[in-house]
Amino acid sequence: MESVVILCDGDFPRKAYPLYLLDSADAVICCDGAIVKYLRHAGKTPVAIVGDMDTLSPALQKRYASLISREKEQDDNDLTKALRFVLKHYPEASAIHILGGTGRREDHTVGNMSLLMEYPRLFGLAGLPEQSRGPVLDMVSDYGTMFAVTDSCELAVGEGRRISLFSPDNSLTLKSEGLVWPTDEVVFDNWWKATLNRASEDVVRLHFSHPSRVLVFLD
Repeated sequence: MESVVILCDGDFPRKAYPLYLLDSADAVICCDGAIVKYLRHAGKTPVAIVGDMDTLSPALQKRYASLISREKEQDDNDLTKALRFVLKHYPEASAIHILGGTGRREDHTVGNMSLLMEYPRLFGLAGLPEQSRGPVLDMVSDYGTMFAVTDSCELAVGEGRRISLFSPDNSLTLKSEGLVWPTDEVVFDNWWKATLNRASEDVVRLHFSHPSRVLVFLD
């Protein structure tokens, strides 16, 4: 199996690349009410609906009861529940793409972005094959692609590509090559500190002072 898509209930994608990921996926898992958008788009059912079912109508719960994997615990959100489901049922997948993880609610957007930085610790999943102990994991929207990196790396992004970096680790020194505005002196004590940058070369090199968590956003 090559790819699995987790479809969240944020903004449904409209642009070519995320729709390609959705339509070409070997399996699609919907978070709760996201199935309504998927049915409207694809005209077929996903392989599973995962979550606490708080946004899925009783009628649809009855109709698709055989697809539902209900998790009522509230310590994790539906995205994390869906990711656990994928890792359990599709361990052979090479890539997991999260779609619909942003939009509609800013709190969900920020929460899901921060979770990408937690998943390397929780599940060993990152956005680069050499740093992931399982499938590569990213979150794609109409506006860009996000993924976590956990140590020094090279990113072949293309000259001129817009890039933002986020980290919760204020002890991290992140030296960079190939960015218009180097990050060498950035103190990551707030999320905006290394945003709105741009690649000055085809390859951006990031040098971590120690293994940590960084979220990369490519526009």
